[in-house]
Amino acid sequence: MVKINTLNHGRETYVVYYGGGFVLKRPLPSFNDAQKDAWLEKQHKTQATIDAIRAINHTVYNIPKMEFINDEEYQILEQRAPGEKLTRDLFFKLSSRQRNEIINSLGTFLVDMNELKTPMVCLGHKITSEFKFDVLMNFVNNRMGEWFKKNEVLQMKRFCEQLDNFSYDTYFAWSHGDLNSGNVYYDCDTSTLSFIDFAEADYHLIYADIFSPIARDLNIEKRVYEKYIEYHQASLWRMPSIRHSKMQEIMKYRAEGVLMKRFLKASQDLRKNTQTVKGQKNNIAKLAFMRDQMAGILALEQRFSKLK
Repeated sequence: MVKINTLNHGRETYVVYYGGGFVLKRPLPSFNDAQKDAWLEKQHKTQATIDAIRAINHTVYNIPKMEFINDEEYQILEQRAPGEKLTRDLFFKLSSRQRNEIINSLGTFLVDMNELKTPMVCLGHKITSEFKFDVLMNFVNNRMGEWFKKNEVLQMKRFCEQLDNFSYDTYFAWSHGDLNSGNVYYDCDTSTLSFIDFAEADYHLIYADIFSPIARDLNIEKRVYEKYIEYHQASLWRMPSIRHSKMQEIMKYRAEGVLMKRFLKASQDLRKNTQTVKGQKNNIAKLAFMRDQMAGILALEQRFSKLK
């Protein structure tokens, strides 16, 4: 039996029941009336998106149903997603057939979400506009040297400058908006891939979901994009071939953007001159994580340089 206090509660939502194939959720207990009403409005919007994508009735993926919303009690009841979170560890334990099925399901889901509404053209987009890039640069230029070697700081500056100088034309499309391992579940027994948490569903940059955090973690960006190209209706909008040089750059820099966001988030949790053992351990863990992100960016640079 899963204990409620061991679950990952959201930034706005608290799980109050988890069992029998269902999940009962409410807004965080700390919310005031205005925050509860805003939460409720978001749930109705989420339900509309879930109902729309479920109506397609594609059998290669699963969308758990939102059974009801109780406005008076500020609560929602949802079906539970079968299986477990699709982490990197789980993915690479699966058979080749299962991994291929996941990639196919992900590509199909992305196309179905994007085709729910008409896309809008977006010209000259910069990935650095999607997160607090100025905060990242302030850390790199003014604080990074407190914990990292000079060559590491210079390397990170170069990564940032390259990303900031890159722009491309794209589309805004109706998208999930939060595709990470916490929102994608896989049931090994039934080979079922499920998508949950549509609270951020809206018009987002089309490549943000295609080259999402989960695709980066599983190293399947290229294969997901190939499936997307195969399934999407080309008459609705144009998507360049994966072999196109601009497409290669988009794929590389979007993957690097995922790692940079994680680097930035970890940097904001570093503590200078910490005196506690807990604080020192936290710094050590964060620094190791940040170096892992830098290593990932360097690996992407090397990988894509070979394709030129």
